[in-house]
Amino acid sequence: MMIYIKAVSLYLPKKVITNEDLVREFPEWSVEKVAKKVGVNSRHVAEENETAGDMAEKAALRLFKEYDIEPKSIDFILLCTQSPDYVLPSTACILQHRLGIPTTAGAFDYNLGCSGCIYGLALAKGLIAGGIAKNVLILTAETYSKYLHSSDKSYRSIFGDGAAACLVSTEGFAEIGNFSLGTDGSGAEKLIVKTGGARHKNITGFSTIDDEGHICFDDYLYMDGGGIFNFTLDAVPAMMKDILSKNDMEKNDVDYFVFHQANKFMLNTIRKVCVLPKEKFYVNLYETGNTVSSTVMIGLKDCINAGEIKEGMKVMIAGFGVGLSWGGVILKF
Repeated sequence: MMIYIKAVSLYLPKKVITNEDLVREFPEWSVEKVAKKVGVNSRHVAEENETAGDMAEKAALRLFKEYDIEPKSIDFILLCTQSPDYVLPSTACILQHRLGIPTTAGAFDYNLGCSGCIYGLALAKGLIAGGIAKNVLILTAETYSKYLHSSDKSYRSIFGDGAAACLVSTEGFAEIGNFSLGTDGSGAEKLIVKTGGARHKNITGFSTIDDEGHICFDDYLYMDGGGIFNFTLDAVPAMMKDILSKNDMEKNDVDYFVFHQANKFMLNTIRKVCVLPKEKFYVNLYETGNTVSSTVMIGLKDCINAGEIKEGMKVMIAGFGVGLSWGGVILKF
């Protein structure tokens, strides 16, 4: 059975923080330094009372309107988020009601970050291939800004909030190929928020300084930048090789690459290490920053709208990061 992406839309919060805004808070930086370091000029940030669920709803409504899709046709909802509206119930269940999707639809959240949309596509393909569903709505939404300490200029320059919506069905414009997925939980603490879950429910107010001189707050997001960078350089080339093997392709058969938009430096290093042509490799964090699980779908939408991806092309998409987790697949347009 052939299974396709049928529709893709996105939502970005109205509030925007520019590099000029950050420099006013951190005058030791310059606008040029921020842009050169991470490739981001501005990032969208959720309002205090705007949640991942709110953003996912807006992305889904935009998808319904843009592609003339009836909510009653959806029979499964998958929401990828690490900032759910509640500890319980699943935000996906709430969205079923808010979006007017039938009560006969299945729905659940899954907690994953940078590889999240790839895992969502794999789940959706499995649900349809197994005869469990026909039209699966994948939503990715993240408000990492709520996990960032106000003094943490590095992370605040990288991350932005956003949401994407993708409909997977038995017809559409991009056939979903075979997946390569992987996990290494030994690196869990390389990108983590330590408190708030069942293991450390209460905030501690505790902080330390890591080997790179970065302040690590228990109660806010911590990322071992060097560790994540090294993990990526180990995982991505092997993942690419596995994706190509599982889809009976050579690297030159791929017309375009849309990878998780972590930061400009990391993407450029991946491109050089994997020996990929610059003109076939997507890099665009300029106005969104790193939106975690939504970067790949935002990138696909951007490329389709710009005419970079056209009918007949084979596109490799991939995500990698928090977990540690990675995944990729070939899309045939």
